[in-house]
Parts: sequence; C-alpha cells; structure tokens
Amino acid sequence: MQFIKTALSIAFFIATVPALAQTTYFYPNSKDQILLERLEILQQKNSTLNFSGIRPFSRKAWVNELLRPDSSGSEKLTAVDQNNRQRALMNNQEWLPEEYEPFDSRKSWWNTFYKTPSDFIQVKSNDFFLSVNPVLQVKVAKETENDETLFLNSRGLVVRGLIGKKVGFFTYLTENQERTPNYVKQKIDDHHAVPGAGFYKWFKGSGVDYFDARGYITFNAAKYIDIQFGYDRNFLGSGYRSLFLSDVANSNLFLKLNTKVWKLNYQNLFMELTPGFMRGGNDDLLPKKYASMHHLSINVTKWLNVGLFEAVVFGRKDHFDFTYLNPIIFLRSIEQQNGSPDNAIAGIDLKANIAGRFQLYSQILLDEFKLSEIRSGKGWWANKWGLQLGAKYVNAFGIGNLDLQGEINMVRPFTYTFRDSVANYTHYNQPLAHPLGANFRELVGLLRYQPLNKLYLNARLIYANHGVDTAGKNFGNNIFLPYTTRELQYGNNFGNAVTGKLLNLSFDASYEIKENLFFEFSVNYRKTNAAAAGPLPLQSTVVSGGIRLNMAKRVFDF
Repeated sequence: MQFIKTALSIAFFIATVPALAQTTYFYPNSKDQILLERLEILQQKNSTLNFSGIRPFSRKAWVNELLRPDSSGSEKLTAVDQNNRQRALMNNQEWLPEEYEPFDSRKSWWNTFYKTPSDFIQVKSNDFFLSVNPVLQVKVAKETENDETLFLNSRGLVVRGLIGKKVGFFTYLTENQERTPNYVKQKIDDHHAVPGAGFYKWFKGSGVDYFDARGYITFNAAKYIDIQFGYDRNFLGSGYRSLFLSDVANSNLFLKLNTKVWKLNYQNLFMELTPGFMRGGNDDLLPKKYASMHHLSINVTKWLNVGLFEAVVFGRKDHFDFTYLNPIIFLRSIEQQNGSPDNAIAGIDLKANIAGRFQLYSQILLDEFKLSEIRSGKGWWANKWGLQLGAKYVNAFGIGNLDLQGEINMVRPFTYTFRDSVANYTHYNQPLAHPLGANFRELVGLLRYQPLNKLYLNARLIYANHGVDTAGKNFGNNIFLPYTTRELQYGNNFGNAVTGKLLNLSFDASYEIKENLFFEFSVNYRKTNAAAAGPLPLQSTVVSGGIRLNMAKRVFDF
C-alpha cells in the first residue's frame, strides 16, 4: 500500500504538467512484434524502431512509423509484409489520421459487433477510443508416458482505450484451467508457482486453476516523457531471452517513466514484488519486496544502439526505500550510501543492424566480480556474471519471410542470488530474468516462416547444460537459495558438480481463420539426462491442437 501511495503521488505530481497525446502498448509475441523486428532490420537506420528492445512497444510510435512515406522500404517488403502492415494499421486504429480510409467489415453482426474486422466492439471519436475483444485459448494435448489428457482452457476479455488522447488505459482478464506436461507440473510442485501466473488452485487433481488480471493507465508528463502505472510485465532486450528483465514471471505492480529525446531513450522502472513463500491453507498476507531499474539506450549511429542497465532489489519491512526513487543517480552509489544491504546488478547491451538483412545483439550482466579472481581462473563463487550473444537473419537465403535467429546465453553460478532469500532476483517464486535461473549455458535456435498471408510456421531448438543442486547442496543453480549456503568457495564453474542436460524441440503451425483467430497445431519433444530428470521420464513428446483468439500462445520453453 505504501508503494502504491508513493507511486500515485509521483504520478499526480508529474501529471500537473499539461498532458499530451498518450498511447497504450502492444504485447511481445504478437503479429505486430514480428513485423516490427523485421522492419527494424530491413530499414536498418530507423531511429525509433531501433529502441524496439524496450518492450512492450508503443502503439502510437508504431503507427507513426508505419505511416511514414519511407517506412515501408517498399523495395524490401514482400507481399506478405505489405499485407501484415495493413493489418497492423487495422489493429491499431486509434492512431490513424481522420483522412485514412476506415477498415470496415463487409458484414457486421447486427450492425453493432465486428464493425471492423479487428474489434468485437470499437468506439472511435475525436475524444474517445474504445476497443473490446474476447480472449480465448482452448487446447487439447497428449503427452507420452502420461495417461492423463493435457488441456488449456483460457477465456476472458481485453479492453484498451484513450480518453481525449491524453489518458490511455488497458485491462486484460482471463480465467484459466490447464493441465500441463509432467516437467511443468514438477516445476509447479517444486516452486509453488505456475509459470507466468500468480495465485492458483489445484483443478481436477493434477491441473491448475488461476485468474490472470493485468491493467495499467498511461499519460504524458511532457512532450518527451511517458508515464505508465499498473500491474503487468515488462521486458528488456532484443533476444529471445533476457538476462536483465523478462516476462516469464508473474505480473507485478510498477511505475514506469520513459523519456525519449534526441538519440536517447531512458527508462525508470519501480516495482513491487513478492519474495519467496510457501503455499499454505490460510488466507495470509504475503510479504513484499521492491526493485528499482534504470535503462539508458542511445543510437550511437543510425544502425548501432548501445544501452546501459542497472537494478537494485531490496527488502524492507513492506515499505519502499525513498532513496531509490531518484531517477538519475547511479543506483549502486545509493546502495553503498545505505550501507550496501541490497542486491545491485548492472549491465550493457548492444544491437547492430547490418546490410538491411542481419542483426547482431548482446547483453552483458554483472552481478558481482573481482578482476584478480577472474584472472586466476579458480572459479571464485562471487564472480557472478551473464552473457548473451545473438543474431537474426531476415529473408534468409533470399526466401521471403523466412527468418532465422540464433542465441547463446550463459550465466555463472550464484548470479541473481543474495545473502538472504528476500533480495534475490525473483518474484512470486519465479525468476525475473532467465527461466533456468543460473549456472547454465544455453543455445537457442529459432526459425519463423510465413509463406502465406495467414499461415505461420515456427520451429524452436533449445539445448542447455546446467548445474543441478542435488542432495540439498547449493551449487549455484537455484537462485532462490542464499549464496551463504554455497558448497564451494572455489571451483564454481558452469555446470559444476552434477551436470544436467536439456534438449527441447518444437514445431508450431498456425492458420489465421479470421482476424486474430488462429487454428493451431504443435509438436514438442523434450529430453533430459538422468541428473536433470529426477522422478520424470528422460524424454517425452507432446502433440497438441486448438484455437486461439486475441492472446499470445502459451509456451513452456525450459
């Protein structure tokens, strides 16, 4: 509550400046995100799209770029891209100019619903915009070595709008029941959390039932400063994974200030989080912890973007530390002035668009390190860092809309951990960054192909080596354990002690029957060695099919 009062006070103070046009944001893994990544690489020197690693991305900025005369790069866009561009405009109509030809349905429902193909209900006037859409994902699956039928049943509502083009709002509500593959159920049992979700109840024995509610409001403090306050997820990075902040955990309460001016984009993110807890039978109030994050990125050249990241996670007795509200000063210096009681990390990220066809990107994360110990090569426990290297290749081998991506992620043992179980880099019993925690090396390969306007084909390969914390001993993989419980002072290397191996292969095919309504089929094969499998089979295959409307595909990629 104290965090909410503080955040609202700040927002109200800033809001006394006359508000300008405001926006909502579209979600990663949507059709817009796919087109955005392609256009950024194809155009190579777009100063706005080069900030696409700060997700979710602004709808207003997106439409402005799509409408720019030179935005299409017409000589580089395929017919499928051109079609996707038109549909992106249709799905973000609140920012289309009045003279733009409207997207009217050939036949609406009772002259009320689906008057435009993208929205169940749409209201658009000079001072008000409202979009209301149903949300649905129904899937049935079968897993080898599992007698039970797997399923996902999600249904709900998503609403977004603008008031006077000065205040934006968004809300997403779903009720969900699912029975997951065995390895996901094992993770739920181990960590008392459903990946990407919050409070849950058991459903039909081995299934789970949970409610997913997110929402936020947005407004402008000044011409170049956007403010967002709500309960949702954020992502920092250009890769499939993020070592800084990802959206794999449950949503959280946050206040975000984003300043974009000249060649700079500066984001301040203040978050209220939930430390590790054990599920009990009582309706108890869960404790709180907090985080403050800064990310500054600059377009060094028209094709090269460099960013600086810092974060501190801290535990107080259910109150925010006001010293971390300073949006400019280095968080590490504040943490030192407080007596160094908190978990501070820093990092740098780079992204280069090359030849209108390739993108190279990287993240370097520094938790703790000592240069002399790194040089010694003895595997000192407190040399905690992570590295991401990746590349994207669009229209690969001259094939239109065939995109390839390769990525390497490695995180040293004990990275993200802290000396207590509160200030670690987690939220609601889930990692804030990489789903594998720490002490791993991972290879990710992605193939995305859209041969037709409405047909999407995706393949994914994930291979990882990771240390396994066995027999109650802490070798640095489980980021929920305090690093004071470590087994070794030296000799802490990638996959030390017992090494687990993971291979995760998947293929997905989606066909868009109607706008934002997909029929889907997928096959997933997962294999581990005995060290990582525990009581589970060493390998399993899951075959699934279903429909999805106005929501992201539910994926378990660990």
